[in-house]
Amino acid sequence: MNKPILTFNASLRQAIEVIEKTRSLIAVVVDGEGRLLGTVSDGDIRRAILAGQNLDGPARDAMATSPITATTELNHEELMHFLLHHGVAAAPVVDDQGHFVHVVQTYDTVPDEGTAGTASGFEAAVIMAGGEGMRLRPMTENLPKPLIPIGGVPLLERQVRSLVQSGVRRIFISTNYLGHLIEKHFGDGSEFGAKIQYLRENTKLGTGGALSLLPSAPTRPILVINGDVMTSSDYGKLLNFHTEHESFITIGAVEYHLQIPFGVIHIDKTSATGIEEKPSQRFLCNAGIYALSPDSLKGVPVNMRFDMTELIKDAIKDNETVTVFPIHEFWTDIGSPSDLERARKRFDEV
Repeated sequence: MNKPILTFNASLRQAIEVIEKTRSLIAVVVDGEGRLLGTVSDGDIRRAILAGQNLDGPARDAMATSPITATTELNHEELMHFLLHHGVAAAPVVDDQGHFVHVVQTYDTVPDEGTAGTASGFEAAVIMAGGEGMRLRPMTENLPKPLIPIGGVPLLERQVRSLVQSGVRRIFISTNYLGHLIEKHFGDGSEFGAKIQYLRENTKLGTGGALSLLPSAPTRPILVINGDVMTSSDYGKLLNFHTEHESFITIGAVEYHLQIPFGVIHIDKTSATGIEEKPSQRFLCNAGIYALSPDSLKGVPVNMRFDMTELIKDAIKDNETVTVFPIHEFWTDIGSPSDLERARKRFDEV
């Protein structure tokens, strides 16, 4: 396995790439002699994004400069005890001169498992799949939007398989438009390694109203995903973020940059105070992925049209803890033909 090493001048984007490529929990920053300078975790990256740091900016600005380190004198069992004692999932191992050797991680005890199963703490996932997909007509005249193939596999099936791989095997799918085709495709979910139940909307309940159809109140957080979303984001990291911040609701968010194609003039009354050539604005936008605490579901009205944005606004108004989880991995929805084309290009499909 390649080592998750970054040079001093590496960018935040490169840190993301090396973590994903090596399936590591942290990347390490070293000097020209290979001595450890610091570590960059997935959490460090997401905090940097929330703080407004550009992904092309230096990773060292987000790194922990005094990380917990293990020594080469420890054997594998001792390293596992070391991680447990310090309450960390990963740590760099260094020699007696401070040179980086390798990263030790808690899941190293189970070879080739990667991070699979890290989202098993969610009680269930709810996929909102009742939309008509009007902007994708005529493609959706006889096929529900979530069953549109991406790389030869229906989008909804990709979502289900991703959930199962991450450890979430109890799945609810809300259905309305052509819902019988979705139920026919998935059945009880056993073919996919999941237990799937359906929340059948007799009337359109919006992006959140189907949560009132859950057969029982959850006792642990649940994951909610829009049925037209495609992402490689790690649901386990979302759950960890949600739990760490003791959140009422956690909103998955993606960055959107708006480029203004003109020079923007700054004024004071009638006088120009400056001019900014083609500036860009950065926004964090709702990605249609949420972690919800059990108590948050009490705010969903029974069998009424209700959107997730309303639940979020009510929670903020009530001073509940609503946190934002930046998604830096691949993300798209398939709300329009251009979105669908982008998703298909991900899988080299014309």
